[in-house]
Amino acid sequence: MPRRVRVTMRDDVPMTDDPMRDPFLEHRRLLFATAYRMLGTVTDTEDVLQDAWLKWNETDRTAVEHPKSYLVRTVTNLSLNRLTSARATRENYVGPWLPEPLLTTPNIAEDAELADTVSTAMLVVLETLSPIERAVFLLREVFGYTHAEIADTLDRPEATIRQIAHRAREHVRARRPRFDTDRTARDHVTELFMAAASGGDLNALMDLLAPDVTAWTDGGGVVTAARRPLYGPDHVARWILGVLAKPIVAGFTLAPATINGELGVITYLDDNPVSAFTYDLVDGKIENLRFQVNPAKLRGLHLGTDLIG
Repeated sequence: MPRRVRVTMRDDVPMTDDPMRDPFLEHRRLLFATAYRMLGTVTDTEDVLQDAWLKWNETDRTAVEHPKSYLVRTVTNLSLNRLTSARATRENYVGPWLPEPLLTTPNIAEDAELADTVSTAMLVVLETLSPIERAVFLLREVFGYTHAEIADTLDRPEATIRQIAHRAREHVRARRPRFDTDRTARDHVTELFMAAASGGDLNALMDLLAPDVTAWTDGGGVVTAARRPLYGPDHVARWILGVLAKPIVAGFTLAPATINGELGVITYLDDNPVSAFTYDLVDGKIENLRFQVNPAKLRGLHLGTDLIG
């Protein structure tokens, strides 16, 4: 389990009379980070922030003593409602559902605790929680809320919140994959991966994959992608080369990028991202590989890299 990240929600200052200092704009990065971890999609996160902004503008701000807590509560509950309604859609999704990749700054990758909370691997695990479990886990384990504060935010009894927090924590601990955090090793493997993939070197690519490697590809039924997980170095490597061979010849390029706090690979066509590779590195080998190609879920690769913190 990751240690709790010190992104405290309890250091609010009272509402300021300075019209140039709008608390929503001041805390927008935090609000984005909260909603994105809750929802796993950039599109839904932006919608939630838009709804929160509208609610904020309709609020009597003179009655809000601690704006940041109020805004985080608003975003959390809006995200909870959206996540609950999105479950049915995701259950009917064509092929594996993966979180939307998001470009993040390299300094996040250097903070192992922070990177872990926004990593693709963690977002995949969070997807297995119920919406209320996900909200409680994030507020408690990532943002450091007390059980009493979470109970107030979610309008649930504190005893219930404690039970949910324990259940969610144990669930995540049991399912969270183990992976290496050494940045130098990841840089090296990423460089070798790009060279093998772009060069069509099957043996070199297989050598980078763990014996029990699994690959998930998210095309959403929009573009060609495997609709079931792929297993084993030979199967996974051949699929990767089969997918990339024609695009690379046609002028696509591969480039390293910090995606969700970890170094990954983006495929570009005319400077436009068309796919994202993220993976878990275990004992120097790629163990879990995730390939996001659904064009509707690549918006986070076009945005700035200062949205998570």
